[in-house]
Amino acid sequence: MASKAKHLLSRARIGRRFALFPLTGYPTSRLPAWEKTEARVLASPAIGAEFVQYLLKVEAGGGAHQNPDRETETFLYVLSGEASLTAGHAQPWKLTAGGFALLPPGLAFDLQMQKPGEILSLRKIYEPAYGIQMFKPLIGNESAVPALPWMNNKHSRLQTLIPDELQYDLAMNIFAFDPGHGLPYVETHVMEHGLYFLQGKGDYFLEDTWMKAQTNDFIWMGPYCPQCFIADKPVPAKYIYYKNVNREIPL
Repeated sequence: MASKAKHLLSRARIGRRFALFPLTGYPTSRLPAWEKTEARVLASPAIGAEFVQYLLKVEAGGGAHQNPDRETETFLYVLSGEASLTAGHAQPWKLTAGGFALLPPGLAFDLQMQKPGEILSLRKIYEPAYGIQMFKPLIGNESAVPALPWMNNKHSRLQTLIPDELQYDLAMNIFAFDPGHGLPYVETHVMEHGLYFLQGKGDYFLEDTWMKAQTNDFIWMGPYCPQCFIADKPVPAKYIYYKNVNREIPL
């Protein structure tokens, strides 16, 4: 009888400046600050990233109490479920699917899930800049952010969740591409990405190879990794992605 090992395959791909992971084969872990939560570590310094990104599956009644951290900023995006978020002494915010929050360092917050669901969390060291004030908590929902044609193409749409202003040292955007559309050229730049597929599928070019990517896949792209994407049928492809911006490059 043939060995089962010959039939065990994975779409995971790891390169010098990129990684593509399907959720299949991803073990879960626990985080001390998060109760009733299964965590998947999507990106971390272990792979070369200068940020940490988690996929968190939170039960009703679960959530986090995050103590003040003088260096780390946190971005939260609700994939499903319903949460109540309290930051500092402000009144609680209700976050439903598509809801997001960017929280500055030095601010404690509590998040409690009213309905079970999944949350993307990204944490990075905030990079201060001379003469630039610290940002205040930013709370919103993607449904209120216009999906604008990108590069004059109505089949490629961009939502900018965080304003492109100097007080923010990161961007979190959502791209949507109708089938057959995507990036019109191969990008190569110093910014790194953490990218999570929300919907659809397509072909992603990373470093020197085209590979398949689909809903729930995660991609890390390091600095100067050549990259491109073309959406495939039958539905528009949609992903949320992080990039570091608006700061001098450390020497």
